[in-house]
Amino acid sequence: MATNTQQPQFHDYLPLMADKLGGNGLIEEMCNGFMLLMDREKNVITFDSLKKNASLLGLQDLSDGDLMSMLKEGDYDGDGALNQMEFCVLMFRLSPDLMDQSEFLLEQALEK
Repeated sequence: MATNTQQPQFHDYLPLMADKLGGNGLIEEMCNGFMLLMDREKNVITFDSLKKNASLLGLQDLSDGDLMSMLKEGDYDGDGALNQMEFCVLMFRLSPDLMDQSEFLLEQALEK
């Protein structure tokens, strides 16, 4: 019996954005993304604010479990929410191409 275990497919646009916008522009856009998803009263991304605003970023098809997993993946201080720094770090970590590019640039800088 076959089971449907399809995972959502995402295209990693962060490297393209980094090339087009530069470092400062990319950080500014990530901050804008954080602002779209955050709870306005708490100034963090909560499960409820993520669920409510996920469709703004094309994430409306994610299950509650997927959304909770995203929060847990980036929640370094264990408060159940993402602050702006946790969100930005998570976005970088979820972009393997950008991480590879960053590693290359770091190695290049260290060689000089």
